[in-house]
Amino acid sequence: MKILSSLLFYILLLSLLSGFRRAADTLSSNGTITYGETLESSGQSFELGFFSPNNSGKWYIGIWYKKFPEIIVWIANRETPLRNSSGVLTITPNGDLAIMNATTGDIFWSSNSSKNEPATVAQLLESGNLVLRRKDDTTQNYVWQSFDFPSDTLLPGMKLGWNLSTGTNRYITSWKDDNDPSPGDITFRLDNIGMPQFILRRGSETIYRSGPWNGIEFSGSIDWKTVDTRIFVYNNQELYYMNGVVDNLIITRLTVYPSGSVRQLILKQGGFSWTVMDSSMNDQCDDYGLCGANSICKTKSRPICECLYGFIPKSQSEWDVRDWSSGCVRRTPLSCLQDHIKFLKLGGVKLPDLLQFSLNKSMSLKECQAECLKNCSCMAYANSDIREGGSGCFMWFGDLIDIQEFSERKERYIYMRMAAAELNHNKKTTLVLILVISLVCGMFILGFLIFRLIKKRESKRAFDIDVKDIELPMFDLSTVTNATENFSLTNMLGEGGFGIVYKGKLPTGQEIAVKRLSTNSGQGLQEFRSEVILISKLQHRNLVWLLGCCLEGDERMLIYEYMPNKSLDNFIFDQHRKTLITWKKRFEIVMGIARGLLYLHQDSRLRIIHRDLKSSNILLDSDLNPKISDFGLARTFGGDQTESKTKRVIGTHGYMSPKYIVDGKFSVKSDVFSFGVLLLEIVSGDPGMVYCGTILHSSRYLANGPGHCTPEPSYLP
Repeated sequence: MKILSSLLFYILLLSLLSGFRRAADTLSSNGTITYGETLESSGQSFELGFFSPNNSGKWYIGIWYKKFPEIIVWIANRETPLRNSSGVLTITPNGDLAIMNATTGDIFWSSNSSKNEPATVAQLLESGNLVLRRKDDTTQNYVWQSFDFPSDTLLPGMKLGWNLSTGTNRYITSWKDDNDPSPGDITFRLDNIGMPQFILRRGSETIYRSGPWNGIEFSGSIDWKTVDTRIFVYNNQELYYMNGVVDNLIITRLTVYPSGSVRQLILKQGGFSWTVMDSSMNDQCDDYGLCGANSICKTKSRPICECLYGFIPKSQSEWDVRDWSSGCVRRTPLSCLQDHIKFLKLGGVKLPDLLQFSLNKSMSLKECQAECLKNCSCMAYANSDIREGGSGCFMWFGDLIDIQEFSERKERYIYMRMAAAELNHNKKTTLVLILVISLVCGMFILGFLIFRLIKKRESKRAFDIDVKDIELPMFDLSTVTNATENFSLTNMLGEGGFGIVYKGKLPTGQEIAVKRLSTNSGQGLQEFRSEVILISKLQHRNLVWLLGCCLEGDERMLIYEYMPNKSLDNFIFDQHRKTLITWKKRFEIVMGIARGLLYLHQDSRLRIIHRDLKSSNILLDSDLNPKISDFGLARTFGGDQTESKTKRVIGTHGYMSPKYIVDGKFSVKSDVFSFGVLLLEIVSGDPGMVYCGTILHSSRYLANGPGHCTPEPSYLP
């Protein structure tokens, strides 16, 4: 009896200890994973297990970030979910991974490696790759791997594209909707027609494309300042794109969304929110074929659509109302006689889509032109490979679709077939223009120089701050540059209308936030000047502490104390972090903001109206104490002044009082209104509770979720 009692005790002890051990990264051939059990990669970056999105009653095996369990990066059984939580992940006798119903034994999903390797184990790698390998094989000669079967997310090391030897095409597919991970109709893939190009489709409809590969880049790409390496391989065996890791402190992923976009996102180590680094829809011109046939989309022009030279709108009435779908037609019909044909050189564009084309990789550009001249249907030609002076021949036939201007790429050319008369007419017009311009050029230059001189003097006066007005230390540019590691991208905290905010560290060890005014800042020198003078005169525990400023050369920078917990909206609008703020702490935050406002309105040397009080302008220190920041829009009142009026109504609509929006009148009541909206957000934790603050013709409306009257993105400080 004593022996039996001891045995039961040890069994109980072992079972308790097993509950405290960290999840393993490997599933053995006789092991199983059920609901509540997980695999965890060796560095604890990824986790694998069963999940049910939004408690839908459908169960899947998925891989997610350990710190962000809501971000699922891979799903095994997207098309065959379990109907209850009695599923089990195991390895079958022939060595395949399988998801089974533990009750009935029905198989819902299998890796189907077809290699019949009974002695296999499954391992979740630190890269997020779930691999099936032979038990004693430590090489990368995997029997099967999840990276070959992407879901909606491309992780570093995962290939997007083709294995040309086997015909396998790897691409990512969106969820059906935000709560249904089954394959949706949005796909992002690397097309292998002629020269490769990225294509984003909704079903069979193209909604975005990158432009074809030209030997160096995709013709519609921009020089993005990335924190990862972008690998492109194109040979006889493989054609694929892959992200590689440069900085282990940065996490990246590429995700396709049900809304019809694909985004590259980054997360800095220790961060709580992802930042969009690259997107398929950066501007309206990324919308496939927006301007119709034989036109060009120019992001910086208004309107953004123009007919190519020598073309006119097919329907002028439609173009007048910004409907460009009918495209453009030639102004002068083409002839097949070579003497009547010339080519117009157009640079800095994304090449047209490969709808009707031919490709000869061995031709020179001169041979390509001769071939295009001989074919009456040839509308344009270009080098297919721009390396080493250019080689290869692309020829387009029929309409030219989806051309986009990129001024950064003037050296990338396409040659369009034109009627010689069209270009000769252009030369005559050019001569007349030269004569006209020469008559007014002197006056224009003189006027421009006078204008620049006046603006320069006004700009200098606008920022002519008396040192006596600044009760702040002045920082050297070299000190700030060293503190931010030469304004490194990895130190970037955020970006707003004023420019970029960087994290820095002074030689004393003190951490700072550096607000650097951009040369094309929407905030402007006047707002910068206002903030320097105003906040330098303010001292309160609930106002952000301005340590100093840097005014050297063209640089205009403010140096603040660093707030490790960033801004209030990072907590109250985040489903996970808002649980860290108890009701007691929320009350303390509200009282702290109220004390700061009371100081600004009554107790400070100057009566100050903030005019931009919102959750993203409330910073939290290490103890979650609130501090009001960003005084660029603030205005001072005289001792007996209660109200003022402005023609320039600026701020964030979700927080602005109706009286300020409609009439431009502001007072302490304007800040109180904003405080009320902020109080609603703190209590509800929902930006959808924000009253939009707009009363036009006696109409009111409520915000109905993110994107409707919500605050602009939060940045420090």
